[in-house]
Amino acid sequence: MASIQFEINEEKEAFYRKLVNPQVMDDLKEKILHELIVKKKYKDGNFTARQLAAELGTNTRYLSAAVRVHFHTTYTLLVNKMRIESAMSILTDSRYADLNVDEVGKMVGFVHRQSFHTAFVKLAGMTPKAYRMHYKKQLSPVKKERRYDT
Repeated sequence: MASIQFEINEEKEAFYRKLVNPQVMDDLKEKILHELIVKKKYKDGNFTARQLAAELGTNTRYLSAAVRVHFHTTYTLLVNKMRIESAMSILTDSRYADLNVDEVGKMVGFVHRQSFHTAFVKLAGMTPKAYRMHYKKQLSPVKKERRYDT
């Protein structure tokens, strides 16, 4: 029986990426950051790559190529990373101590509780609740042992 061999290229670059002008890619990077971070579109749980592409006057293929080249990830993972970083900040901010973890997830743009928890664990290595507790434990004053000399 003959064995079939497949050529595997882990860093296979999509053909359309080669067609995109590097200056266009750089411009798209800046526009993507402006829309997602400055305008805080990452917090909109229904904001899609298609909507972002339309707002930037491009198509999803160019957008996807720019995200892959400049951020080394996908649109969804990029947005989730921004959301999780924002959630981490909120979870450790005493002004938001009264919010429960699910409210924090909604606040940063996650529509579903489970997607927030899954993304958080994937990026932070622990649940949002564990992250908050770990941070609080780090801030709590250390009790010194009393020593009595006899």
